[in-house]
Amino acid sequence: MDTFHTPLDLVRSRPVEGPVACARPHRLAVASRWFQDNFSGEVLYAVKANPSPWVIDGLYASGIRWFDAASMPEIEMISARCPGATIAFLHPVKSRAAIRQAYFDHGVRIFALDCEDELAKIQAETGFAKDLILIVRLAVSNAGSALPLAGKFGASAFDAPELIRKCRAAAFELGVSFHVGSQCMDPDAYRAAMMEASRIIARAGVTVDIVDVGGGFPSIYPGLVPPPMQDYVDAIEAAFEEMMVLENADLWCEPGRALVAEAVSVLTRVELRKGDALYLNDGAYGCLFDAAHAKWPFPMRVHRAAEGTLGGDLAPFRLFGPTCDSMDSMPGPWDLPADIREGDVVEIGMLGAYGTAMATRFNGFGDVETAQVRDFPWASLYDAPPQRIPAEESAVVAFPRAKRRKQRLRRR
Repeated sequence: MDTFHTPLDLVRSRPVEGPVACARPHRLAVASRWFQDNFSGEVLYAVKANPSPWVIDGLYASGIRWFDAASMPEIEMISARCPGATIAFLHPVKSRAAIRQAYFDHGVRIFALDCEDELAKIQAETGFAKDLILIVRLAVSNAGSALPLAGKFGASAFDAPELIRKCRAAAFELGVSFHVGSQCMDPDAYRAAMMEASRIIARAGVTVDIVDVGGGFPSIYPGLVPPPMQDYVDAIEAAFEEMMVLENADLWCEPGRALVAEAVSVLTRVELRKGDALYLNDGAYGCLFDAAHAKWPFPMRVHRAAEGTLGGDLAPFRLFGPTCDSMDSMPGPWDLPADIREGDVVEIGMLGAYGTAMATRFNGFGDVETAQVRDFPWASLYDAPPQRIPAEESAVVAFPRAKRRKQRLRRR
């Protein structure tokens, strides 16, 4: 991987013929250490957010040893790259072959489910194993999230108690989980979900060993500035102490976006300007899926090789990707320098989550180069404002260790 001081240095060194993901491993390490230092339970990285090898390797090097996988390719990647890692197969619906391969070929013992039919599949394909750790996913409100994910997965409050009882009989350890929605903007959403889970557990009338609060932890985007991350941890841990679970129960979380969003920006070149329309070499079928389909706001800046990073007056623009499909558009409007022109490079920040991971090969496009950079121009949830890490110091990041882990008795 080529390394540059800043993305502008890359732009000045050569043409940006295709999209370039600017990797910032130092930002990955900062986020990873924050969660490990401040969350008292297990931190499972949600691999789907960004499965790039440098991300997996960087998180493993920073101390992450638990991974939330949703498919066999993700399980195979973690098995190959992360010796001794614990892999949880937390997709609530899995093929029989995937269950079998995960259990027998990769040592996976943790499986999520949200219905009795999936429980039957897991039991049958693992030979009715006695060492299963079963996580019952519950349906909860997504009212506090910028991108709700409710409706596809989760046992209802009506069905969940009986499912929990049946899983208790089949499991070596039993847990409950939920997802409050992506980019959760309200820390109390976790508390509400945990209290709902506690009521369901009480109705089930059995013991529970694990509470997995899932993902949904936010990052900072234009117009979407969440409360401090510590507020989320405090809300979760306070609610955990009130839950109807074993005294030695374990607490888990599955951050994806919050670990990787700050670690990548993407460079994309303007191929043509038509008035307020800019045609780019990346788009809805590439790294900008969320900008197009979720109407997600991203910070942007524009680089011109001869003049540097552009300032001056801004104007609203519509963006179009490189494919022939008219759906390959991001109408915005996006405020960019008014004099932007062909050949300029738009840098789109905070794309470490669901950026390169969403790219397809439609219409012959989709190749994304990766280069490393050492700057960090965007807002962060992990730096004490207005602190920013100087570029020349970014390769070695000092970060205080909070040492807040509770000394809970482990069952395993």
